[in-house]
Amino acid sequence: MDDNHFNSTRRYDPEAIAKYYRYRPWLVIWRFLVIVLSFASFLLGVLWDKWQYDKVEDTPERATQLRKILTRLGPTFIKVGQALSTRPDLIRKDFLEELTKLQDQLPPFDNKKAISIIETELDQNINDIYSEISPRPVAAASLGQVYQARLRSGEVVAVKVQRPNLLPIITLDLFLMRWSASWLAPWLPLNLGHDLSLIVDEFGTKLFEEIDYINEGRNAERFATYFADDPSVKVPSIFWRYTTVHVLTLEWIDGLKLLDTEAVKAAGLDTDTLITVGVTSGLRQLLEFGFFHADPHPGNLFALKDGRMAYIDFGMMDQLEQDTKENLVDSVIHLINKDYQELAKDFVKLGFLAPDVDIQPIVPALEIVLGNIMGEKVKDFNFKTITDKFSELMFEYPFRVPAKFALIIRSLVTEEGLALSLNPNFRIVDIAYPYVARRLLKGESPALRRRLIEVLFKDGKFQWQRLENLIGIAQTDQNFDILPTAQLGLQYLLSEEGEFLRKKLILAMVEDDRIHTEEVSRLWGLIQDDFQPSRLFDIALGALAEFSTQRATAILPSVMAMTNFQVRSQESGVRSQN
Repeated sequence: MDDNHFNSTRRYDPEAIAKYYRYRPWLVIWRFLVIVLSFASFLLGVLWDKWQYDKVEDTPERATQLRKILTRLGPTFIKVGQALSTRPDLIRKDFLEELTKLQDQLPPFDNKKAISIIETELDQNINDIYSEISPRPVAAASLGQVYQARLRSGEVVAVKVQRPNLLPIITLDLFLMRWSASWLAPWLPLNLGHDLSLIVDEFGTKLFEEIDYINEGRNAERFATYFADDPSVKVPSIFWRYTTVHVLTLEWIDGLKLLDTEAVKAAGLDTDTLITVGVTSGLRQLLEFGFFHADPHPGNLFALKDGRMAYIDFGMMDQLEQDTKENLVDSVIHLINKDYQELAKDFVKLGFLAPDVDIQPIVPALEIVLGNIMGEKVKDFNFKTITDKFSELMFEYPFRVPAKFALIIRSLVTEEGLALSLNPNFRIVDIAYPYVARRLLKGESPALRRRLIEVLFKDGKFQWQRLENLIGIAQTDQNFDILPTAQLGLQYLLSEEGEFLRKKLILAMVEDDRIHTEEVSRLWGLIQDDFQPSRLFDIALGALAEFSTQRATAILPSVMAMTNFQVRSQESGVRSQN
């Protein structure tokens, strides 16, 4: 297949690829033999090492051999190596160091060919475009290589040039992967073989999108729009005048590699802060925007000296529908609340379980797998641990991995691996839980407010402990200010939409034939330091200003009742302390 065969659509079409290679079996057989023989030599080498040496540390050349094999096999296998390079909990140190080189230290292609591609694509002489350009690539990745240049207009830019003739290699590997998936599926348990071909197709679709640099530029601008309100995330600008399908020109990012912890610390940057920025931005992509970076390996993420996190590669992105985002939020909520019955229902909604499956036998298994994750140490809790446990469950229960979630899981695993490299004691739940708690407490949308009510009420009863937990978890973030959240909550309570919750709260304070002074006092103890009288007055005034006097008057008795009750609760608390 030549590079122009699918240029009319630039889309992944498995049927067209299969049709093409069906009449070229010699290409398929040769590539298959190359792949099998490449890994056979590696496996034989590993067996020889075990027989010849007492310690695996004595065989550093084996890691180099694997890197060279993946490099020689091309982009598809390099992508696998890049994913493994972020898993210090899976890969031994010598292999990890070698695979890390796959992120941006691959052999470049011919420099003259790259310059020729730039001139052909931009239809200009190289000297008319740049006042200066690096004599050789500053980085070489799986799909292209990057030059540092200065435009004639003065801007310092990164010029990304795609490797020539990528499609013949990529399409052949995808054809073999799809064929292998269809051949393996009948021999696997139904849940493991389910959607195996669809997962390959999802990967193929994203790979085709990644080799279209115009698509990547659009992704970058969309990503920047979403993070326009976040000063901790940097997205480079795109220079469209100098961008085509095979050449991408973007703002030069002068940053530090996240895995270079010594350089990061020497720059006065805190690794835990960088981890928080990275994980929080990842959660926002999944749970807020529904548009996420599916390839966040260290070659695509940089720490800036001012503390920001910079994303630089937007070729492999994916989109989540609104109902999927809401179901993901639900699953985190039910995990926080240890409500495994509802969590099993979430897995049905997300496609991990078939709609007609009996979830009752699965609920206890979920509790065993997920029951203690908040108390686990990092050596016991990570996505690898959860994945291993779910792999065991998949042989006993009909779990499956939907094609859409293959990239999500890959993205989360990659981010966690990067965080573990910066801080071996990192737990993703320590950031994920406060993030979800803050979003619930703020109740920025009707959907989130409904989910907050779901968290706070169970079987019609108000769950005081859950509210305390949410506030306590949210306050673990030093930047969390409860006052704006309180203002949003007060505005909601005063609205027509909040009438149900308003009545429920009043009833909750006197349910079970007793006044819940102890619970209210504990809550007040959590938040009282943040409630300075002047700020509290401003917030109350701002909330009331959102509504008409008539509406405020209509609900005034409820508000007064709540206020009087709070005062009595505080007085009761003071008396009990004395």
